[in-house]
Amino acid sequence: MSKIEYVLVTGATGYIGAHIVDELLRRGLRVRGTARSKDKADEMLRARPQFADRLDFAFVKDLTEPGGFGDAVKGVDAIMHTASPVDLDESMDREKEIILPAIRGTEAVLEAAKREPRVKRLVYTSSYAAVITASLLADPPAGLTFTAADWNPITYDEGLSGPPILAYRVGKRDAEARAWRAVREENTHFDLVVLCPPLVFGPVAHPVARTNALNSSVRGLWAVACGADPYPRVPTSVWVDVRDAAYAHVEALLRPEVGNTRFLLASPEPFSYQRAADVMREEFDWAKETVAKGTPGVPAPEWPKGDGKTVSEKLGFTYHTFRESVVDSIRQFKQIEEREKAV
Repeated sequence: MSKIEYVLVTGATGYIGAHIVDELLRRGLRVRGTARSKDKADEMLRARPQFADRLDFAFVKDLTEPGGFGDAVKGVDAIMHTASPVDLDESMDREKEIILPAIRGTEAVLEAAKREPRVKRLVYTSSYAAVITASLLADPPAGLTFTAADWNPITYDEGLSGPPILAYRVGKRDAEARAWRAVREENTHFDLVVLCPPLVFGPVAHPVARTNALNSSVRGLWAVACGADPYPRVPTSVWVDVRDAAYAHVEALLRPEVGNTRFLLASPEPFSYQRAADVMREEFDWAKETVAKGTPGVPAPEWPKGDGKTVSEKLGFTYHTFRESVVDSIRQFKQIEEREKAV
């Protein structure tokens, strides 16, 4: 694979996407991000004036529109596709608003990549949701560890008739499967690397002016910091720090030998909101009064684990610790709250 110098990042103003943009810029690459609005792109640019000559934006209002990425992909050497709708509501149409947007967004990126002969690699952000067998979460076999070889077995009909999370799992799985079919059956001039992150925590890199604008994956963490009692429910103890996810994406882009590989991201430490509350109360004086005590020291539930070791060995990185992730997140969110109150 020849040298990659110019990268398109879809969803560049999002939680994972903004961290990926920063990691690429730190490595000296040129980056074009996609954004749905000029305001978001301008905020990203204002926060990175030192990279004005290496960061630009293309506007894609509808991620699922055929040909929507046509201009954005021109002249780039690779694509990192992180954009995907994640907001779920019981009133949503399972097929039209959850499943098909995931699939069509992927198809739009694939079609754009096929039209740009410079593209050598597509790095695709899938999800732990495309990997797990959800029926095993409540009463798992002892020692169960999901790996990148696993695929969720939910049927399309179950996605249509069940709660929104089932539709999300179907959409993420089928969208990823569509990407694999393209590189395996359609003789594409680019290869594919897929990363499947679970729950993602850590500080934000995209502009966030208010704590109520924090992305869904860290709202629960902030809720605990604000005194939630009981703590929010969570279906898994598998998580990854957003900075590790971004680093893995960039390494997956730049290492020729990992082409056409699927990776599962997973910290070696388990996640629970009780563990997060314990860290907050230990690290922040204000948290001793604000954060609900719960039952300190209770271990995380014995849910299935995820194989995060393979990707860290193949891509050469060490995961942030659970404590680092919680402390860095809450310190930053508290600063956002203080700025918000000062306005």
